[in-house]
Amino acid sequence: MDFLILGKPGYLVLQALVTGLLVGGVYALIALGIVIINKASGVFNFAHGFMMLIGALIFWSLFQSTGLSPVLVFLFSGVVLTVLSTGVRFPANWKREQRIAVIAVLWGLTGATLIQTDHLLIRALVGTALGSALMGLVIERLTIRPLIGQPLFTSVMMTLAVGQVLLGATQLTWGSVERGLPVFATTNALGLSQAFAPIRISGVLGGMLVIKTELLIAFVLAILTFVAFVLFFNYTTLGLSMRATAESQDLAQAVGLRVRAILAVAWAIAGVLAALAGILHGASTGISITMAGLALRAFPAVLLGGLESIGGAVVGGLVIGVVEKLGTAYFGSDVGEQLMPFVILMIVLIIRPTGLFGEKRIERI
Repeated sequence: MDFLILGKPGYLVLQALVTGLLVGGVYALIALGIVIINKASGVFNFAHGFMMLIGALIFWSLFQSTGLSPVLVFLFSGVVLTVLSTGVRFPANWKREQRIAVIAVLWGLTGATLIQTDHLLIRALVGTALGSALMGLVIERLTIRPLIGQPLFTSVMMTLAVGQVLLGATQLTWGSVERGLPVFATTNALGLSQAFAPIRISGVLGGMLVIKTELLIAFVLAILTFVAFVLFFNYTTLGLSMRATAESQDLAQAVGLRVRAILAVAWAIAGVLAALAGILHGASTGISITMAGLALRAFPAVLLGGLESIGGAVVGGLVIGVVEKLGTAYFGSDVGEQLMPFVILMIVLIIRPTGLFGEKRIERI
């Protein structure tokens, strides 16, 4: 006799729970990038999904075996590293020559990594990190910084416009063809990419539990990324500076922090996180222009956890992932993926508008 949970076989419900948690890891990573921007600049970034798409496509391009122009590689990496270094606080006792030497060494290592074609995964990761960071820097410098002091609604509308511009640039550069991204794959006897076999566990609540290996790897990498950023924000000078800037830009500037440079670095980090989320999602589902819509389903995760809570982003992502897959198991994918996350969001916003972990703000009138 089958073990039933609300009329559904128990193993199917458990399958939905496990898959939801794994998918929720990617949602949490998307939410983390949005929260970082909101904490740093107070802007809810509606362009995040399109940044994901471009980051994933940059990775796909660099993952191919074609060589790159050394001149362009070193020029590009030098510009990005120089700009990023403006937001980093070097030790006070370091001389100017020491700082330049560190940047030069990083420049050389980065350029050499991008030129070589023996380790395509490493090249793609490094190149995507630089490209997506530059994308974040350009967006901040050209579209967000000129709006400082303007109503917040103006900046939010700007991110919507930026998203459409990024979509147009994507279609002009890469087209609209769906692409596979065999990152978490092995090579078969014919030399072709083949996905890792899923993990199968039989005899679970009357059936078999199937765990996709690529989803499991993506979940682990997403959680490790979250842990790395928690350590970054709590134990590094730049991370502490970003936290101080998020609390009060005026006070941060009063103590000598370069607020505008820190905001630029925050956008660069968000660009890298968006690219990583795009890569992890694309590795299991492929890359298409519909990927940008994934961030729309992650917005409930952001608001559920709280707009300024990094831990809340993770919890919100996991909850939305589970709700989505349980809804799919019981009511179908249309209800589960398109309706259930937003129903949960509406309920939470009615009960607790600041989200589960958001801070209540008291405004004096």
